[in-house]
Amino acid sequence: MLRSVGHTRVTEKVEDPRLTGLRFAVARLRRELASYPSEFRDRGIAEEELAALAAMVAGGDPEIRRMRRSLLLIVGSIGSVSALAPTLMDVRRAVDLFGELGH
Repeated sequence: MLRSVGHTRVTEKVEDPRLTGLRFAVARLRRELASYPSEFRDRGIAEEELAALAAMVAGGDPEIRRMRRSLLLIVGSIGSVSALAPTLMDVRRAVDLFGELGH
């Protein structure tokens, strides 16, 4: 195939917008949690589960059951920290976009 000088072929990969939304929500909550000044008992659990969610999103095909489990652990870990509540709700909404578990 001949190409003109200075022109290159661009292949664009389109990502599922739900993944994009979840990636941004998780990243924002991770940043806010990292900058939260107070220590609390289950902070490590929240950080681990946020890392797990980030890894699932990076993989491109997250498992709904595992995402929901991570979300429950995160909510249980930081749900009482009112300063993080709005961003935590953004993560929940992003996970909810993936739908319900099959019964």
